[in-house]
Amino acid sequence: MKRRLLAAALAALPALAHAAQDPPQVRTLAGSCANCHGTAGRAVGAMPSLAGLAPAYFVEQMRQFRDGRRPATVMHQIAKGYSDDEIALLAEFFARQPK
Repeated sequence: MKRRLLAAALAALPALAHAAQDPPQVRTLAGSCANCHGTAGRAVGAMPSLAGLAPAYFVEQMRQFRDGRRPATVMHQIAKGYSDDEIALLAEFFARQPK
């Protein structure tokens, strides 16, 4: 049990180092995503995880939601609130998160 806890703690170190470097703006934006997609984009349950997604894929999906080209229950409304720069920040943030 102790080894598993230690291994989990060590695995989290790179993400913690990046978190210290992330601007507060991206941490605030990502915090909103956590409501559905889990802490640092690691979802539990039916929602898709965002952690580890390729930035280009994330950006394209968000743009499709925002522009109404991808059907959704609520994401099309949420995505309308993000600028291209904010979407890019989120894409890079989630790409760095371990799956």
